[in-house]
Amino acid sequence: MYELIHTDKNTGARAGKLRTKHGVINTPAFMPVATKGTVKTLIPEELYDMGTQALISNAFHLFLSPGMDVLRKAGGLHEFMHWERAIFTDSGGFQMIRKDFHFKITDEGITYKNPRDGKKYSYTPEICINNQKTIGSDIAMVLDECPPYGSDYSAVEASMERTIRWAGRAKGVEKNEDQLVFAILQGGTFAELRKKCAQELVAMDFDGYGIGGLSIGEPKEIMNEVLRYNVPLVPEDRARYLMGVGSPAELLEAIGSGVDIFDSAFPTRNARHQTLMTSKGNMDIARGKYAQDFAPVDENCGCYACKNYTRAYLHHLFKESELLALRLASIHNLHFIQSIVHGAREAITEDRFAEFKEKVLTGFP
Repeated sequence: MYELIHTDKNTGARAGKLRTKHGVINTPAFMPVATKGTVKTLIPEELYDMGTQALISNAFHLFLSPGMDVLRKAGGLHEFMHWERAIFTDSGGFQMIRKDFHFKITDEGITYKNPRDGKKYSYTPEICINNQKTIGSDIAMVLDECPPYGSDYSAVEASMERTIRWAGRAKGVEKNEDQLVFAILQGGTFAELRKKCAQELVAMDFDGYGIGGLSIGEPKEIMNEVLRYNVPLVPEDRARYLMGVGSPAELLEAIGSGVDIFDSAFPTRNARHQTLMTSKGNMDIARGKYAQDFAPVDENCGCYACKNYTRAYLHHLFKESELLALRLASIHNLHFIQSIVHGAREAITEDRFAEFKEKVLTGFP
């Protein structure tokens, strides 16, 4: 469970501990995305070295492949992917707004067409939790409905009510011993819907709460406004998890609002597209000016890539489409984000989070 350690005196930022079967997660914490059981191009030891405390995988994707039979025989996802620390599993609700899946949403759950075999299947709140029992994740997320940004009030209200009902059904499913279960707050950008959803889900007494339905296309100022009134509705003794946020500016803004845990493919996706994050802002390593630049990517960074390679070398790797480019860039970007979150945690305990945030964001307006 979650233990609040310290709240910054000048902001809403807080430091805490989330205790799981596979160790304590010191918060604020950032989780790299391992949707299908891997963080793209990286091995666990590289993730440990940069301070990664937990990963987020997707229960729906794992349900499709390799399937529950394989994971059951493997002894669960930790054994299957050789990961020794905590694992969150997302329910798959976010996939409903993805164009590559064809879903029909009903009060019972979801029916979908499996792109692998063309057959139709059902996916319910009960199936979702039972799959996460088989996966053996430390934190299981309940099935929710995430309406696209821009949906009208009535559509968001209906999806929010369905999310509440599904959470109630998931609550009734027996979980693994020591497995935590988080509900997901929905309600779009409508304050009254967000409030109602939070109140009803908090009354069900889940182990923690994800803040869903954000970072899906809405302007940043709207997301930050929603966080300011939604986060305080989660009790202080429960972890607050903002789903799908991973840029430095968004992370620090949300930490200042009292969010504890984050996940995003942002650092690794940017790395694969030749964008490296540095203390002076983003760097497009493909630009010609780096062809003969023999400085490290970031002189203030202690990651494996920066200690051993130059901008010129990474430029060369990307130009030649070498796979090592993706690995080194991913190592750097994830290390950079983990360093920010670690620094934020230290700053919170010393009541200087506002100054830390301002310093970091000098390069990220």
